[in-house]
Amino acid sequence: MCPDACGKSGMTIEEERAYCPRCGAEMTTGDVGGRQRALCPTCGFILYHNPVPGVGVLVEIASVADAEAGLVAGSTPGSGQGIVLVQRGEPPFKGRWALPAGYIEADESVEQAALRECQEETGLEVELLELFGVYSFPEGPIQSGIIIFFRARPVGGTLEAGDDAQEVHVFSPEDLPEDVAFRTHREVLERWVRSRSPEFRTKVPGTMIREARPEDEERVLELLPLIPANQAMSQLEREAAAQRFRESLSIDVLVAEVDGEVRGFLVLAFVPTLSGLRALIDDQAVDPDYRRQGLGAALVEAAIQRASRRGATHLLVDTSRGDPAAQDFYKACGFEAEGIALLRIR
Repeated sequence: MCPDACGKSGMTIEEERAYCPRCGAEMTTGDVGGRQRALCPTCGFILYHNPVPGVGVLVEIASVADAEAGLVAGSTPGSGQGIVLVQRGEPPFKGRWALPAGYIEADESVEQAALRECQEETGLEVELLELFGVYSFPEGPIQSGIIIFFRARPVGGTLEAGDDAQEVHVFSPEDLPEDVAFRTHREVLERWVRSRSPEFRTKVPGTMIREARPEDEERVLELLPLIPANQAMSQLEREAAAQRFRESLSIDVLVAEVDGEVRGFLVLAFVPTLSGLRALIDDQAVDPDYRRQGLGAALVEAAIQRASRRGATHLLVDTSRGDPAAQDFYKACGFEAEGIALLRIR
């Protein structure tokens, strides 16, 4: 059941406040910490109504066609994937679309709740990729709450409606339904669509910065040894780099395309920390014939845009992996120091 839909129990807040849950005496109201709260005149119990925690899941499937063919296990998220929505089978908002979502049970973690709700409502077993956002719904309708959203990908199961859903469907970013049931779901879907944009703004004429495609692999590997730290790459290391290019979920590869040809690339890795998400520029190279034309700066600007969309607060780069010209370039881009240089973006 979606946590935006209703309270945890069948009683209204007013009914819960009528009698003390500790001793059963009739409750009164009084000022506690500047707020009117339900009080027990007999035992002194104070009834606090805190937000109810819930969880929602943005299940990404590599393509809508794959979903319709039942090929969902092991799907790899990418710029063109679809998102799984369920059509509600019960009030409120029966017949409208929503993300798989529900309340967190007392004996489970947030992550366990996300996996359970997703399997119950969509039939899919999923792997959680990242925490994507935390939203509140103080407007109720019955009790306020907090909903925690995760990005995920399917690793098993069969896409089919379950629990209180009457239908389940995969929508492309361009074809999301207009009748999404809850405000928090609409807001997180809007953010998800923005984060999926494969192209980035650039001020360099004739240049497009975009996410790398499978067909860019050979060209990216050709440019990789331009980085001083990679000049002595062995064939085994090159093959490992190719494997990471194809399969890694923790990196984004951005390329600079000029007149239809890839002339530079940047690898962006995301690292969660206790104080927030950090983004790291791991590798960056530009074709020597296209240097000093703004491609490197355009790639860094795209990295900042992508990191900001993903919720990262800082962008880092290990300038020691570059030559003196590269170190000067990063300083010009605003990074603070040599070695592990830091740029605050939020």
